[in-house]
Amino acid sequence: MKLYIYDHCPFCVRARMIFGLRGVPLETVILANDDEATPIKMIGAKQVPILEKEDGSFMGESLDIVRYIDEKAGKGRLKEDVRLELQAWLDKVNEYSGKLIQPRAVKLGLPEFATAEAVKYFQDKKEKTIGSFETNLNKTAQYLARMNADLADLLPLVSAEGAGVNGEAAMEDILLFPLLRNLTSVRGIEWPQNIMDYLLRMSEASGVNLYFDRAL
Repeated sequence: MKLYIYDHCPFCVRARMIFGLRGVPLETVILANDDEATPIKMIGAKQVPILEKEDGSFMGESLDIVRYIDEKAGKGRLKEDVRLELQAWLDKVNEYSGKLIQPRAVKLGLPEFATAEAVKYFQDKKEKTIGSFETNLNKTAQYLARMNADLADLLPLVSAEGAGVNGEAAMEDILLFPLLRNLTSVRGIEWPQNIMDYLLRMSEASGVNLYFDRAL
């Protein structure tokens, strides 16, 4: 099976995670961010992740891919329940986290942004939602203060044991880890030790890399 992705894409991280967590072999193909033709040919829309199944058919939508692979692996199923407190935290942080993450994504040396055209495509699209990348980078200190406070609020919801945020790997991790993983691209975040430990455990368990070594 092949999974077509962007490295920075949190929805792609969701799909990548289940392969690692269930030990299912995977080939990843990283598309250029400005390549519209390939995903549209596969699923009729310019979006990723896209799973190419063994029969040559294609599947989009990250959580559909997660559930498909989880069932196919035959190693139990992820617990679907998501704590209301965790969902509320995700909703709150997702309102502004892109202002920290997206302006940095194009500066990390990722394959999907190998050309100036791919960078411009991404930047033009995202600036319609979050505003100028330059302006957001200049407001880093302001956003960091919010993020550091919110991470402190997350701390009571993170287990100190097991791969998952609540102990055993579950759907909560499929939703939470991609956001935290992409925040590792942001220099200056004050990571509580328990959350840092969780990041490292889940990165190892899922096989999804972190960005600490290239944080900006």
